[in-house]
Amino acid sequence: MNRKTYPSDVTDEEWAFVAPYLTLMREDAPQRDYSLRDVFNGLRWIIRTGAQWRMMPHDLPPWATVYQQSQRWLKAGVFEAMVHDLRALLRLAQGRGEQPSAAIFDSRTLQSTPESGERAGYDGAKRKKGSKVHAAVDTLGYLLALRVTPANQQDRDQVAELARQVQAVTDQHVEVAFVDQGYTGDEPEQAAAEADIRLIVVKLPEAKKGFVLLPRRWVVERSFGWSGRFRRLARDYERLPETLKGLHFLAFAVLMLAQFVHHIAFVL
Repeated sequence: MNRKTYPSDVTDEEWAFVAPYLTLMREDAPQRDYSLRDVFNGLRWIIRTGAQWRMMPHDLPPWATVYQQSQRWLKAGVFEAMVHDLRALLRLAQGRGEQPSAAIFDSRTLQSTPESGERAGYDGAKRKKGSKVHAAVDTLGYLLALRVTPANQQDRDQVAELARQVQAVTDQHVEVAFVDQGYTGDEPEQAAAEADIRLIVVKLPEAKKGFVLLPRRWVVERSFGWSGRFRRLARDYERLPETLKGLHFLAFAVLMLAQFVHHIAFVL
C-alpha cells in the first residue's frame, strides 16, 4: 500500500541529486530496515512542521530511526557539502563566478526552549533569551558559513570564525564583507583582515524615518526570511548548537535544491 504523500516530500528530480550525499552505506545494506528516501522525507517533515520527533506520522519511518540517521548525516556534514555544491551550480546558472568575492555577515536571535535553555544567553538589544545564529551569505543570499552562540555574545566577536569558515569554503575568494554597525571597531576589522577580508560597514541614513532598505544588507535579512519558512528553526529547539547549525544547512539545501531543479526544468 502506498503511503500518504506530504508537501515536504523530496521529488524524483531532487532525490536524484541528493541520494549520493546521503548514502553513507549501501541502500541494500542488511541493517537497513527502511528506505533512505523515506527517512529523508521524515527529516524534511520535521524541519518543515516543527513538530516533536515523537509526533512523526505513522506512515513515515519510526521517529527513532529518522532521528538516528539524521544525527549521522549531521555529523558527516552532508548538508554543508550539499549547500556548497548547490551554491556553485546556482551561481554559474545565473552567470556569476563559481565562488563569490563578497559576503554579508549578520545574526538573528532565536528564543530558547527547555531543550536549549542551559546554553541560552540574554540578548539585551532584542530583549530575548536564547541563541544567536551568526550567518555569512553571498550576494545572492546563499549560505556560506554559520555559527551558533548564546544570545549574549557580541556579533563583532564572531568575525574571525565566520571569516575563517567563509574563506575555507570559497578557496580564499572573498575579498569584502558587508556588515551593520554592530561590527564596528578595530578588533572585528583586524580579525577580518587576518583572513584577507575587508569589512564594509553599511550605516543607517542619519535622517532615518521608518523602515529603510539598506544596500547589500537586505540580502542576509532575506536569507533569514527564507529560513523562517521552516518551523523547526522558529525557535531553538535543539539540545546541541551543532544540531541547530546542521538543520540550518538542511533548510538551505532544501530551498536551493528546489531552485536548482526548477532551473534545470526551465532550461530543458
